[in-house]
Amino acid sequence: MPWKASSVVDERMRFVLEYERGLNTMAELCRRYGVSRDTGYVWTARFESEGPDGLRDRSRAPLEPGNRTPVEIEAAVLALRREHMRWGPRKLKWVLEHAEPDIAWPAASTIGEMLGREGLAMARKKRRRVPPYTQPFAAASAPNRVWCADFKGWFRTQDGERIDPLTLTDAHSRYLLRCQAVEKTDTERVQAILAAAFGEYGMPEAIRSDNGAPFAARAVGGVSRLSLWWMKLGIRPERIQAGHPEQNGRHERMHRTLKQETASPPSATARAQQRAFDRFRRDYNELRPHEALAMQTPSAVYVCSLRQYPGRVREPEYDSELRVRRVQKEGQFRWKSERVFLGSVFQGERIGLRQVDDRYFIVHFAQFPIARFDSRELKILPLPENKDFDVDDAGEGEVSPSPAPHPLSPTPG
Repeated sequence: MPWKASSVVDERMRFVLEYERGLNTMAELCRRYGVSRDTGYVWTARFESEGPDGLRDRSRAPLEPGNRTPVEIEAAVLALRREHMRWGPRKLKWVLEHAEPDIAWPAASTIGEMLGREGLAMARKKRRRVPPYTQPFAAASAPNRVWCADFKGWFRTQDGERIDPLTLTDAHSRYLLRCQAVEKTDTERVQAILAAAFGEYGMPEAIRSDNGAPFAARAVGGVSRLSLWWMKLGIRPERIQAGHPEQNGRHERMHRTLKQETASPPSATARAQQRAFDRFRRDYNELRPHEALAMQTPSAVYVCSLRQYPGRVREPEYDSELRVRRVQKEGQFRWKSERVFLGSVFQGERIGLRQVDDRYFIVHFAQFPIARFDSRELKILPLPENKDFDVDDAGEGEVSPSPAPHPLSPTPG
């Protein structure tokens, strides 16, 4: 004869019925059934209010999670996100913690879940991952070692006006020194904006740019009128290789954020667009933390340069060992009884020729070597590109290792 099965609900029903008959006390029943008196009272109370269904097992999960983020904290997170839609959870958390450090703000992962739940998470386009390019930034170990200059690709405002933003950043701190729309991308306007930046922040040791005008020209050494001015100020021009924007990757990354924040979509007018640039510059420098800066803002890292911008740019001076020549109006200088063409960009300027051997000289402008001079053929030859070049060994086609790249050659890829 099979054993009679008894379910948990049946046992609880027997317990309740026996208690209602009044034949046993609660303590006696609980000892017999092996439960606590608290449990016995719970069963009887549920049976009275819900009937037999009240004796079924219930979920042990809490009605509300014990660690649920308070509503007011979640509202503050979502409000900041709506104000800065391009900021991720870690940036939001950092800004909130620094604004109100006494509040226990949720973890970045929890903030990410909030954004997804409220439809405020933005799916990012998957990008092809490549090894990071770090060589161009080896010298950017402190503020004002290297500044980066470039034009963000032009676009039009809603009323059809063309906008060409000139941007200038400090490579070490990411500090956005200038973000200014210009009427023309020519030397005069760019030089005026750079002069204002030099007056406000001091001068860097080097400025890195691409190979486009007005930063570079198709002259010897790629020297343009603008870079000629830099060299007079003791600023080394650095140019990336053509077609390799990753060599100026920090600046390009800022451009991507600039486009997302200010030009998607563009403003109604040019004046409104410049106001958007100014707001972006303030937020980028003072509010937006950077993971590469250990979640500090650029303004917390950047300090002004000790190299003051002079009111008057002096003419280059040369050591006595150099032979000094003045470039004439046609871009030529005299060598003995002959004329040698250097480039019209140098007209009126003084250059220095340092002799290497009985045939070759290094052509200097200010403190920077810019070319080789073959005194037999009366030709100006370029310095080797994409190689480390020792100007003390400048014979025909000869190059030798040197601790650093030549200052006017493109940054090696």
